[in-house]
Amino acid sequence: MNKKKKEFSKIILICVAIVALLVIIFACVMIAITKDLSPLSYLIPAIFAELATGTAFYYSKAKAENEIKITKSMERRENNE
Repeated sequence: MNKKKKEFSKIILICVAIVALLVIIFACVMIAITKDLSPLSYLIPAIFAELATGTAFYYSKAKAENEIKITKSMERRENNE
């Protein structure tokens, strides 16, 4: 059985998403305990900026990989005809 290894960029994206979720949960718990909403103005934009950067990197890399795959596929079709 051939098990494909996960791409490193996908692992990074998943890790960043998990960290973002944990930060949001932690912020909600601390806000409920302290009744103070001021951490939201710093914490939430910071973690979502990190998530946006990771997502943009992942999609940029996937686009480049897909272009290579399409080019190779087109070359194979031309050679077979």
